[in-house]
Amino acid sequence: MSFVKKSFVCVAVVSMMALVPQPVSAETIYQAMAKAYENNPDLNAARAGLRATDEGVAIAKSGYRPYVVAEATATSSNTENYTTNSASIGVSITQTLFDGFQTRNIVRAAEAAVFAGRENLRGTEIDILLATVQAYANVNRDNQIVVYRKQNIAFLQEQFSAARARFDVGESTRTDVSLAEAELAGAKASLTAAVAQAKSSAAVYAQIVGSVPKGLKSVPLPQKLLPGTLDKAVAQGTAEHPTVLAALFGVDAAGYQVKEREGAFLPGVKVVGSVYEADGGITTGQVQAKVTVPLYQGGFASATVREAKEQLGQKRILVDSARRAIEQSVVSSWTQMEAAIATISANKAQLSAANLALNGVVEERRVGQRTTLDVLNAQQTVLTAKEAISQSERNAIVASYSVIASTGKLTIDRLGLHVANYQPEIHYEATKDRWYGLRTVDGR
Repeated sequence: MSFVKKSFVCVAVVSMMALVPQPVSAETIYQAMAKAYENNPDLNAARAGLRATDEGVAIAKSGYRPYVVAEATATSSNTENYTTNSASIGVSITQTLFDGFQTRNIVRAAEAAVFAGRENLRGTEIDILLATVQAYANVNRDNQIVVYRKQNIAFLQEQFSAARARFDVGESTRTDVSLAEAELAGAKASLTAAVAQAKSSAAVYAQIVGSVPKGLKSVPLPQKLLPGTLDKAVAQGTAEHPTVLAALFGVDAAGYQVKEREGAFLPGVKVVGSVYEADGGITTGQVQAKVTVPLYQGGFASATVREAKEQLGQKRILVDSARRAIEQSVVSSWTQMEAAIATISANKAQLSAANLALNGVVEERRVGQRTTLDVLNAQQTVLTAKEAISQSERNAIVASYSVIASTGKLTIDRLGLHVANYQPEIHYEATKDRWYGLRTVDGR
C-alpha cells in the first residue's frame, strides 16, 4: 500500500473535524462546484466562444453552396446632344463545382477547430472547478484561523487578568503584567489580520461560485477519485487531459490547412447562370461554364503551402510541450499532496505535545517554577501548531484535487455533481448546416 493510501485514514479524521456546530443549510464543496459550473461568468464566456467557433463550420460549408446576386442597372448616355437611357434588372447564380478540394479541407479544418474548442472548454471547466476547491478550502482555513485566534485572545485575556491580580497582591512583577498585556495586544492585531484575510477569501469565493460562503463544511480527501499511483496519474494526464487532446486536434486542423493550400495548384470549375430583362421586355438568359488552370501565381501559393507546413510542424511540437506540461503538473501536485499529508501527521504530534507542555507550564507557574513569559511562549506554540494543521489540511485538499484536475478527471460526471451537463454538441448540430438566418440558435 502506498504512503498516500496509508495516510488517508488519519487525514480524513482530521479533515472531518468541525470547530463549531454546522448549520443545517451548510454548503458542501460539491454544491459549491455545481454553483460555479452553472454561474461562473468566465465559464459561460468560454461556452459562448465555443458557440462562435461552431459557426466556422457553417462558414466553411458555404463554399459548397451557390452565390445568388440580384442586379439593377440604369445607364444614361449622350452622343451629339442625343440622350439615350436604358435600364436592366437581373439575377446571377454562381456555383463552384470543383476547387481543388479546398472547400472540403476548409470544412474539415473547421470541424477540427470545433473539437479542439470543446476540449479547451472542458479544460476551462476543470480550471473553474479546481478554483472552486481552492476558494472553498481557503475560506475554511481562514475561518478556522479566526476561531483559533479568538480562542487565543480569550486565553491571553485570562493570563493578563491573572498577572494583574498577582501583581496587586505582590506575587508578580510589573514585567509579568506588561508581557501579558503586550502579548494580548499582539493577538488582537493578529485577529484583525485574520478576519481581513477571511473576508478576502470569501470575496474570491463569491467571485468564482456566485454566492457568499455560508456554513461551509469540512472537506475530506477525495480518495476514491485519485489514481492508485503516480505512474497511473501521469499516464492518464498525458493521454486524456483536455490540453493534450486540444493540441492533437490542432494538428488535425493544421494538416487540413496544408491540403487546402495545396488545392490552389489544382484546376477549378465554376458555373455561372444569369437572367436579365432590359427595356422593352427583352429577356436574356446565359449559362457559362468556366474552367481555370493555375499556371503561376507569383510564388504566392507556394509560399502559403510552405507556411502551412511549418505551422503543422509547430502544432506537432506543441503536443509534446502539452504532454510535458501535464506530466510536470501531475508530479508536482502528487508530491505536494504527499508532503501535505505527512505534514498533517507531524503537526498533529506537535499540537499534542504543545498542549501537554502548556498544561505543565501553567501548573509549574502556579507553584513558582515558571514565569508568565514561559506560559505565553507555550501558548504561542499551541497556536502555531493549530494554524499549521489548518494550513496543511488546506494544502492536502487542494493538492489532491489538483492531481485529479491534472489527469483531466475533475469533471461533473466524475464528481457526480447534481447539475445539468452543458452539451456543446446541441448547438453545433443545430447550426452547422444552416443555409441562412441572422438569429442565433437560442433566438438572439
